[in-house]
Amino acid sequence: MAYPMSVMELAVKREVQIIEPAWSMPHFLGKLSLALKDEGPALSTAPLDVSQVDPKVALVVRTSGSTGNPKSVLLTAQSLIASARASHKFLAARAGQRWSLLLPTAHIAGLNILVRSIELGTEPVGVESKAEFSAIVPTQLHRAVHEDKQLLAHLQNCQAVLVGGARLDPNLKQEAQELGINVITTYGMSETSGGVIYDGQALDAVSFQIMEGRIALKGPQIAYGYLEGGFPIENGWFVTDDLGSIVDGRLVVEARADDQIISGGENISLSAIESYLQGEYSGLEIVAFAKADAEWGEKLCIATTSNIALDEVRSKLANKFGSHASPKELVIVSNIPYLPIGKPDRRKLSNDHS
Repeated sequence: MAYPMSVMELAVKREVQIIEPAWSMPHFLGKLSLALKDEGPALSTAPLDVSQVDPKVALVVRTSGSTGNPKSVLLTAQSLIASARASHKFLAARAGQRWSLLLPTAHIAGLNILVRSIELGTEPVGVESKAEFSAIVPTQLHRAVHEDKQLLAHLQNCQAVLVGGARLDPNLKQEAQELGINVITTYGMSETSGGVIYDGQALDAVSFQIMEGRIALKGPQIAYGYLEGGFPIENGWFVTDDLGSIVDGRLVVEARADDQIISGGENISLSAIESYLQGEYSGLEIVAFAKADAEWGEKLCIATTSNIALDEVRSKLANKFGSHASPKELVIVSNIPYLPIGKPDRRKLSNDHS
């Protein structure tokens, strides 16, 4: 539902407190626990234009804005707890077991680790300690498989490792599983209190369908709305910006609807291009991005850390998608820039190579 003005103007509101990076873990868990019990202020990952929010709101999470303007997502205690309990049910987690916190707590994935830890009555640990469960992004899994031996050993000792936040290359997943990591791919976002689809399957009380090509989700984990308004709910379904399909009863995420560029009058999906190339060049870092161009309007560009020939990439993409998907530039960089949650920073690539 959209965040209604009538709610914004309620006389009874809840104080909101900004999460401080200097908070110790026990202090942070204590603050979050009070927020979930409605016994303390709501918490926010970023400064807001307001000092109070609707009393139902326990947590305000600022989105990364990787594909659009950042938004302030309003999450209730009920949604956050439903998310944690559904995850634990899928994983058969028990009280006393531990999660490792390997993601920033400025994002829902890291905050979920804290909520799950509260539910299990434990405190999250770091990579140097043993944990039954962990959650990471594909970039971290790539590093564990190819270079970070400490992270690899930590993940191998976990009962399950959730991997989300960006597309997971199937070849990387297979490599990780062959090394003894029990990888579970997840799909979700701040607006769904984190992952609600595990390995293509809906968590407890969650439903999914495809509405005009877009993935739509329903369940108790769905956010209360945006602080800015305009929450995309249709007949009780949260309509995402992701394109998908249902194959054998499982959800398949195909591309972002809002990463489409128009080059020479043709629509091109950056994530579809990226996904295909990552499959063709397994194990390599490859990102598709766009730059403004006087001739094309927007032109497709490829960034990679490896020495790949532009003509080879053009041939592959033209054969797969058509000549309009032939990139105009290929840049070789020392490092792919990533947002804190692990998504490639396409805006930075575009700005740095304009």
